[in-house]
Amino acid sequence: MDKGILQIATCQFGVTADIEANAATIRNQMKQAADENANVVHFSECALSGYASVDFESFADYNWDLLKDKTLGIINLAGKLKLWVVLGSSHRLTEPNKPHNSLYLISPEGKLVDRYDKRFGTAIDMDNYTPGDHFVHFDINGVKCSLLICFDLRFPELYRALYKDGVKCIFQSFYNARQQGPSIHSEIMRQTMQTNAANNGLWVSMTNSCGWFCPYPSCFIQPDGRIIDQLSEHSDTVMINTVDLNQDFYDPSAPYRDRAIEGKLTNATQQPNDPRSTDRQAF
Repeated sequence: MDKGILQIATCQFGVTADIEANAATIRNQMKQAADENANVVHFSECALSGYASVDFESFADYNWDLLKDKTLGIINLAGKLKLWVVLGSSHRLTEPNKPHNSLYLISPEGKLVDRYDKRFGTAIDMDNYTPGDHFVHFDINGVKCSLLICFDLRFPELYRALYKDGVKCIFQSFYNARQQGPSIHSEIMRQTMQTNAANNGLWVSMTNSCGWFCPYPSCFIQPDGRIIDQLSEHSDTVMINTVDLNQDFYDPSAPYRDRAIEGKLTNATQQPNDPRSTDRQAF
């Protein structure tokens, strides 16, 4: 494969509190991704562990031994299939500290490479999880990638930081599912990600759990902010899309982006010495 090209399998399924069932679906979707020649397979937030406060009330009496066993099985399968895996799960801390809401980065050699911990949690998240404090960057075939989770999208400063770090592709995992029906999430979540992508020239694999009711399906966004592919609503399925750094995209802010980041919030290099400009109370 040419440098700067990356095949991504964006996966969705209805995550539950059943770790064994989640693991079985994850393994099946990994095999499907490998059959379709993906380089990376990407799963939703808490895909293996289930999501505290939604799939189960709290981590009291949680089966951490089972979670570890199923995680090791997925790592082993990644090595057999020669796949990178971005796996949503929960990471146990020493009590009384609450777990992290995490993405495990697993290599094609069947190794745990790194772990991203959700930086920003909602008020409900804070009842069950400990926020993280770091980025996770990695390179696959000349494409610099990074990881984010769900509510992180509300903080554009994160995406500016990724832009400044030279990141080209984001794997962002969501869990907006098991809801009572349509919600504001249908109107703002993918739209916000499109804006983050276009404002910073980023490819985005955006995967969501699809348990009923899910307000939006998983999608794949290119650097001009356009959704170029999406999965069917409320269905367990996989899509393959290609990151290609050799492509050019519409990006009218590119000439001025670095200037704005430096705090120069105008195109003008010098304001005119003109009273008709400085007097803002006259026509």
